[in-house]
Amino acid sequence: MPTSVLVAYGTTNGSTAQIAEAVAEVLRKEGLTADLLPAGSVADVRPYGAVVLGGGLYAGRWHRDARRFLSRHGRHLAKRPLWFFSSGPLDASASERDIPPVRGVRRAMVRLDARGHVTFGGCLEEGAKGRIARAIVRNGKGGDFRDFTAIEEWAARIADELLKERAEN
Repeated sequence: MPTSVLVAYGTTNGSTAQIAEAVAEVLRKEGLTADLLPAGSVADVRPYGAVVLGGGLYAGRWHRDARRFLSRHGRHLAKRPLWFFSSGPLDASASERDIPPVRGVRRAMVRLDARGHVTFGGCLEEGAKGRIARAIVRNGKGGDFRDFTAIEEWAARIADELLKERAEN
């Protein structure tokens, strides 16, 4: 049974990091130990009993750091409970319906036997990094579409599943 959970994320402008922070906070409130780290800084996942990995979506792909995390740690991720989340739609669509994972994430889910995935709305606001991101904001298509209630409910379901497994063992 997991004694600690790693919540890792790949982000460019910080929106995905804030979602990961909310996930880690809920896991801690539910009684689990949760470490929050940028995906690019994780040297080893073996100390963790479970992993939650999130990535921002850019042009239909997961953030580079999240993809590299999967490549570096895939062998060890397959041996522990694993969940994924994506953030990205700059509209209300993620709150209105289930958005399936992008192709690369879907393949990783199958390969690593991930327990679940959810797509949350994204956030792109003034000061965003990148030419395309700045153009999106300048054209009025940015905004904050994250639903922190839905994020917290999803994290609570993960905590519940892990705590039930702990009680059974």
